[in-house]
Amino acid sequence: PPLIIAGALKLDAETTGYLVSMALFASGISTFIQCRRFGGLGTGLLCIQGTSFSFIGPIISAGMLGGLPLIFGSCMAASSVEMLISRVLKYTKKIITPLISGIVVTLIGMSLIKVGITACGGGATAQADGSFRHVGLAAAVLLLIIAFNRSSNRYLRMSSIVIGLVIGYIEAWFMGIIDFSSIQSYGGFNLPMPFRYGLDFDLSTIIALGLIFMITAIEAYG
Repeated sequence: PPLIIAGALKLDAETTGYLVSMALFASGISTFIQCRRFGGLGTGLLCIQGTSFSFIGPIISAGMLGGLPLIFGSCMAASSVEMLISRVLKYTKKIITPLISGIVVTLIGMSLIKVGITACGGGATAQADGSFRHVGLAAAVLLLIIAFNRSSNRYLRMSSIVIGLVIGYIEAWFMGIIDFSSIQSYGGFNLPMPFRYGLDFDLSTIIALGLIFMITAIEAYG
C-alpha cells in the first residue's frame, strides 16, 4: 500500500522509501505488542499487523487534498473509531454475520480493482509505452504466489508472497525494469522521526477513514 499511495501522489523516491520503511517498522512494533500483550493492549496471539489495502482509496483522496500531513492527521484521528468499536463488537454477533462481513470485504476488493490493474500494468508512467511486459511480470508473480500457497509444505505456504516477490524482483532485474541508480545516495537505515511531515486535519477525510476503520473491524470480527 505505501508504494501504491506514493505512486498515486507522485512522491519522490526518498519519501517513498521512507514511507515503506516506516510502514514495516510500525507493523513490527504493533505485531510485537499483539503477541506479548501489554496491559489491555494486544491479544496475546500471533496476529500479524500490517498495512491494509482497504484504506488506499480514502488515503489517496486525502493526500491529493492536503498531502502527507492530512493523511497522517486523519489516520490518527480516525483510528480512535476502531478502538471504540472493538469494545462493543462482541455484542453485535447476531447482526454482523459472516455473510455481511464477506460482502463488505468483496466490495472493498472490487473498489481496488482499478488501482491493482494500474499497478500490474507498471503504474501511470508505463501506460504510454503500450508494453505488455509489466502485465506478464505481474501475472508470473501472481501465479507463483498461488502455486506456493497451494503447496503441502506449510513454510512455503506462509512464505508464498515473499517468495513470489523475490522471484519477481529477480525476473524484473533481468528484464531491465529495476533501476537502482536512484537509491545510491541514501543511507542504509531510516530512523523513525515522529511528525516528520507535520499533521493536518479535515473532517471529511476523518469520517471517510473512520468508516473504513469500522468496516475493517467488522471484517476482522467476522
